Parts: sequence; C-alpha cells; structure tokens
Amino acid sequence: MGILQEGGAAAGPRCEEAQRIPLQQQQQHAGMSFGCAKTLFVSDQDKRKHFRLELTLGLVDGQEIGSFLSRTIKVISKPSKKKQSIKNAELCIPSGSRVALFNRLRSQTVSTRYLHTQGGGFVASGQQWGAFTLHLAVEDSRPMQGGFSLRDGFVRYGASVRLVCPESGLALPTMVIRKVEKQSALLAVDEPVSQLHKCALLVKGSASAYLCLSNDRIVLYRASPCARDPARELLGDGACWTIIGTERVEHNFLQPAGAAGPGGGGPLPPQLGPVTPIPSITGLELHGGGDVATLELTGEHLEPGLKVWFGAVEAETLYRPPRGLLCAVPDVSAHGGEWRWALQPTRVPLTLARPDGLLYPTAYSFCYTPEPAWALPAASSFDCGSPPTAEPALGHASTLPPSLSSSFSSLFASSGGLGVVEAAAASGGGGDTILSSIHQEFTRCGLHLLAQS
Repeated sequence: MGILQEGGAAAGPRCEEAQRIPLQQQQQHAGMSFGCAKTLFVSDQDKRKHFRLELTLGLVDGQEIGSFLSRTIKVISKPSKKKQSIKNAELCIPSGSRVALFNRLRSQTVSTRYLHTQGGGFVASGQQWGAFTLHLAVEDSRPMQGGFSLRDGFVRYGASVRLVCPESGLALPTMVIRKVEKQSALLAVDEPVSQLHKCALLVKGSASAYLCLSNDRIVLYRASPCARDPARELLGDGACWTIIGTERVEHNFLQPAGAAGPGGGGPLPPQLGPVTPIPSITGLELHGGGDVATLELTGEHLEPGLKVWFGAVEAETLYRPPRGLLCAVPDVSAHGGEWRWALQPTRVPLTLARPDGLLYPTAYSFCYTPEPAWALPAASSFDCGSPPTAEPALGHASTLPPSLSSSFSSLFASSGGLGVVEAAAASGGGGDTILSSIHQEFTRCGLHLLAQS
C-alpha cells in the first residue's frame, strides 16, 4: 500500500516510493483474514491537505490482482477547539454518513479499542474498527414498526441518534450524543459534531447510562452528577469515545469458471490479467422503444471491448467515447419463450463483461414492463384497430403505436431503491376457453383484454 497525492500527475509524483505502508495480516472468524495498516505518518512539513491510498493486491504465485484506490482522505492534524458551525461543513458529520468510534485511555496508542460487531453483539476490538451508519432520529416520535424514524441534517450534540452496522444489521438503541470535555459530558451544548471530537453516547430515556467499554466488552456506565456544575456529568475513561468519519470502497468482480459470460457455455478463458481498472456506472438513459430500444451507459473506466449483459443474454454493445457504452436492449423473448406471455414486470441484472470473460456485476437492473391495459365496454366487443390512449406505468400519457410491434415497454431501475413497476393489466374471472384464447392473442399483440363477468 502506498500514498498518492490528490490531484493526479499534475499535482506531483507518486509517493509510494517515499512511504510504503506495510499491511499486518490478521486472522478473522470463519477462516477469513484481513489486512490492517497502522503506520501512516504525515509530517508537519507536508503541505498536502488531501491524499488517497493505493492498495496493490496479488496472489501468492506472483500474479497481480490489481491496484485499488481509496476515496479522498482529508488530513486533520488535531481536532478543532473552536466552536463548530455548519459553515465549515467539511468537518461536520451529516446524518446517514459512516463513522468509526474508538476509545484511547490517556492518549496511549497501544490501548486503543474500536467499537465493532462480532458474534451477534457489540465488542471493543483492538484489531478491527467497525464502520457504522450514523442516523439522526426524529425527536419525540414513536419508532416505525421494525425500525425507527429518520431525519436529515448535520448531527448536533444533544440530538437523538442511531448507530447501525450495515454489514451485520445490528443497531444500538436510540442514543443522545453529548460533547465530552475534561472527562465530563456537557448537557447544554448543541453545536455540530466535528471530526475527531470526543463524545459520549447516553441511552435515551435512561438515568445517565452511557455506552462504555470494559476490556473487550461493551457495557453501560452510570455517570455521576457534577457538584460544581449541574450542566455536566462525570464520566469514566471507558465512556469517552472519539468519532471520525469513514469511507468504504467496495469492488465486485467474478472470474468465470469455464464460461464466456453470465449465461454459461464457451471455452475456458485465458490467463486473466489485472482486474483493475474496474468499470463503474453512474448513469443510464433509455432511447426508443420496442424492437429498437437502446440503453446508454455512462460512468468511469467504460472502455472498448466491454459487453453489457441483460441477465444471461449478451447485448450488442458499442463504445461511445469518451466514457460511455451504447447497447441494444434484447427482446424479452431472448430470456425464454415463456417470458413473452408474462403479465408481471420482469427484472434482470445488468453485468459488464471483459473480452477475457471477467465479469463485473453492477448495482443496476433492467425491468421489462408489460403495456398497461385499458377498459373495454364488454367482453364480447373489442376492436383491434387503433388503440385508445393509455396511462403507462411511468405516470405520463402516451399513445401506443398502431403497429403494436412490441409486447413490452422497457424501464430501467437501480437496485438501490426504485420500486418494481406493477403491470396495469387486469383479468376477468372464470375459466372460459374462448376468453382465454382471446386474452392470449391480445397479449401477443401488445394488448391486454379487460374481461368482465
């Protein structure tokens, strides 16, 4: 691992020759291992304010896996003692961001313990730090069923917060975050929480019960009131935590086992080169519809030779400089003959594939959505001529083309939270054979018959 100066080649030379950071390999549960770097040092004479880490991975036999870059890291020499405000947003912590909490007794590095999750509970680990999502909880509100109500904004002292581990799903109860000064919790401070500040976490609704560590265990510490100042509560060493923002970079790639693509089949791929740079998608745009629908992908490291796969179907892909791909949307029948008669939306994942067969799963999927139906006056009277104006699932009016060349309209959606579009078709009751055959024929033509009993 090495340090890279932020700003690229124009900002200065690479610095991994000057400072290489060794990784200490540690054993983890279930036979897994992880690397931990603890010797990063930035001198006072170094004028850099931001930098990134470059991690180079390789196999034991010497084959290089690739070089991976971290997100931008800001250099903070020491926590600010000034009263914070939201004007200095770079040091503030917004709701929904990831943070790490650690405890250090009497500023001794060897005594550092990190809040972490292990074995279905919270622990104080001396080896691993956990990245928790810090949420602002809605004040004086009943929690939602199976969760809690959230709100946006910067985290301030005195606010109700929830700490959630995104990997294990474990969450602490609703806590009130307090500023710590000289081993005392300040009850009347409401300024924004800043990076590297010392803080304490009070269990909301409790009688001064604070989150605390005892060796490797997480316990509750009962604070005592301050006789000289009623706006303070006296804390123990284990109840004082330092908070810092964290970033997580995750890359997914799959080495095919004798397959040329997600659909399988094909010869064994040749010796694979480094998996980096890993392509990423930042935007999708759908053009046209029916048999001539195309999907445009924009992002980073989208290079010539990459192919787009819709599930197990390879799409014809063209490179569009400087950083884009254009592919033809496969017909839904390519995923299986029976899919053409589907009345429900059909979702398939989007995958990028290199010419050597290396696969890059993405966070996006493509949804084939049946055309919505319109009501007919009676089951026995229908017209296959020009159909009326339909209200599509996207929420805007359009007129279906008279040719009815396609049975499906296409909609792309990110798997990060866009819901599945439900089909607007409705079917009548009964098992009448004639109505069933009519409905099947209308479905083949891109229509949906709304039968009435």
